[in-house]
Amino acid sequence: MAGSLVEARALTKRFGSFVAVDAIDFTIEPGEAFGFLGPNGAGKTSTMRMIGCVSPRSGGELRVLGLDPVHDGPAIRSRLGVVPQEDNLDTELTVWDNMIIYGRYFDLPRALVRERAAELLEFVQLGDRRGSKVDPLSGGMKRRLTIARALINQPELLLLDEPTTGLDPQARHLLWDRLYQLKRQGTTLVLTTHYMDEAEQLCDRLVIMDESRIVAEGSPRQLLADHVTREVVEVRLDLAADPKLTYERLTKIGDRIEALADRVLVYTDDGDATAKAIANDGVGDAALLIRRSSLEDVFLILTGRTLED
Repeated sequence: MAGSLVEARALTKRFGSFVAVDAIDFTIEPGEAFGFLGPNGAGKTSTMRMIGCVSPRSGGELRVLGLDPVHDGPAIRSRLGVVPQEDNLDTELTVWDNMIIYGRYFDLPRALVRERAAELLEFVQLGDRRGSKVDPLSGGMKRRLTIARALINQPELLLLDEPTTGLDPQARHLLWDRLYQLKRQGTTLVLTTHYMDEAEQLCDRLVIMDESRIVAEGSPRQLLADHVTREVVEVRLDLAADPKLTYERLTKIGDRIEALADRVLVYTDDGDATAKAIANDGVGDAALLIRRSSLEDVFLILTGRTLED
């Protein structure tokens, strides 16, 4: 743990009798992109708020940048960049004024704030919108501005809570590109997400959370290798088919079977061969889809439900 930017041991957060975060352990190392993956209500945001020193822990130990949030909250916050789940921009001000005013909160010289603001707006591709009011900007532009603003103090740790929720695919990919560039520059990223593809794209290492606890930890590749097969055959059944009989047939074909409300997932290391075997078995008029396994499958196997449940 020497040199870890964040160290948590039995970290717990309670709201009255409700346990939002239940005795979790993790460390975050310099320069990595670390993720908390899980459905809404899993405890991700509560954990981020404790790391960000805006919500006190109820139990356990937590060190951020080598300091104790209880006694050193202001010192820690001055070295963090925070992108909250909901944008909190001053919508009636311009893009430029949002950057300048926020930079002054860190008591930075005016000339330095202006220099960094100009560089960061170019970095997030908003340089040509510096004079625009925030309110009419698109959701993707507002999100990029929030990230640029969070970088004005050159933070050692950038916290991003559900950074792309509500964005269209094009805006999400542009934001991923900016975050990937930050990672390449050595910025330590900590993000929460319930998007499996986002976690796979951005995270060097992640923990999967469910019902306030950590159920798995590792790199995306390691988690896939440890918990699922290489491929999945999705079997969508004819409405007239007998679900019980179909399930019994499929258990004899795949390495593992998971039944969902609208389809059955057959886990296999050879999707083509398994799909052929299913077709030869004559499982009704089933529609088949072969795809690679994902972190969604890891979550399903570990918890018995999908991330959207």
